[in-house]
Amino acid sequence: MTHHLPLALLCASFALPAVAQTRPAPLTDADFRAHSAAEVTLGQQLFWDAELSGNRNISCGTCHHPKFGTGDGVSLSLGEGGRGLGPARVGDADNLPEQRIPRNAPALFNLGIIDLRTIFHDGRIEADATRASGFRTPLEDEMVSGFASLLSAQSMFPVLSPDEMAGHYGENEVSKAVRTGQLTGPNGAWEKIAARVAAIPAYDAQFKAVYPAIAGGEPVHFTDISNAIAAFISVEWRATDAPFDGWLAGGELPPLAAKGAALFYGDAGCAACHSGPLLTDQGFHAMGAPQLGPGKAERFELSQQDKGRMRVTNRAEDAYAFRTPSLRNVTATGPWGHAGGHSDLREFVTYHAAPNAGYAGYVAAATLPVFEAKKPDWAVLGDVAEGAAIVAAVATPDVVLTADDADAIMAFLNSLTDPTAIAGRLGIPDAVPSGLPIDR
Repeated sequence: MTHHLPLALLCASFALPAVAQTRPAPLTDADFRAHSAAEVTLGQQLFWDAELSGNRNISCGTCHHPKFGTGDGVSLSLGEGGRGLGPARVGDADNLPEQRIPRNAPALFNLGIIDLRTIFHDGRIEADATRASGFRTPLEDEMVSGFASLLSAQSMFPVLSPDEMAGHYGENEVSKAVRTGQLTGPNGAWEKIAARVAAIPAYDAQFKAVYPAIAGGEPVHFTDISNAIAAFISVEWRATDAPFDGWLAGGELPPLAAKGAALFYGDAGCAACHSGPLLTDQGFHAMGAPQLGPGKAERFELSQQDKGRMRVTNRAEDAYAFRTPSLRNVTATGPWGHAGGHSDLREFVTYHAAPNAGYAGYVAAATLPVFEAKKPDWAVLGDVAEGAAIVAAVATPDVVLTADDADAIMAFLNSLTDPTAIAGRLGIPDAVPSGLPIDR
């Protein structure tokens, strides 16, 4: 079913009181965790240090770079085994990647909020007060205490992923531990990484200065590393100073952006999912975004499907549903979609509003680093049955946006841009304690 917007009414009254009533409360310091400058500085160095990767050749910053809006500017990343940054990244001839990362690298803005309830495209880490750790994760039996937040717990996954940071099979001591299922404990992958870091005098001194337990003789654990990285991300990319924030506080937007806000919070229906000051309900919705790349499946599976939230819940009704992303700084965080199927935001907006029609007319529009993938990048796009299933999962009717509507919504999305947050507050350090090169 397709809905057309009553634009004559809308254009005459884009400053409707109803829009003002839907304005969320602005974000304040009380919405974020507080961190000491020393902890943030420690986290900054760890974030940019390749010492955390199995082969010491990739850091968190490689795929979450301020140059690319805290992503990496490509639809699907080349992680372990790649060289270079962003669209120019290529496979290392001496250690080629095995596959592209199955999902688009998410942005890191405002992840320091206290009310962060889910993380990752499928929400495989989520807050759960019934768990002793406070979190639900796929590694429930391996989960350890000591993570200060959901954001901190998130960091345990990339360092364990062979394709992201750990390396493959027998390449290093970390990848060997992952391969044999040793994740925690004295011989586990996390503790091997922690021991590497603690053996560097400059890190040892900083950890003792930041965390009293370590100063008292406790060894550096991986949770200490992840807590410091979370503190850095929270402060570095806090986005609360965009024109949108002024609007939340009662100010006005320029006319075209105000018209876009009326559409966004009104007949276009965007705010049904992109709600609150972060513009996300932190929920999961099937929106018909095109699937590309290897898919999120086990390596032995031939399928290149990605059924999203269903992989976590095993509920059929969650098939092809993905977490609603925050739209903060969205104009800088492309490509867009869980697999990065769109490289043009305006085109993605019109597709996203009308995914049934969008999928039928979609033409491959991704940004992919040069890489000879073992699984064809566009296999799912050519699978008629899978495409029908992706579209059938969409529960909302198409909303057709005119060119003027799209212009207005783009103006509103531009009002979500916070240049200070995009650039980062501390920036990229001149050097890191390991002495390894930094991806700039």
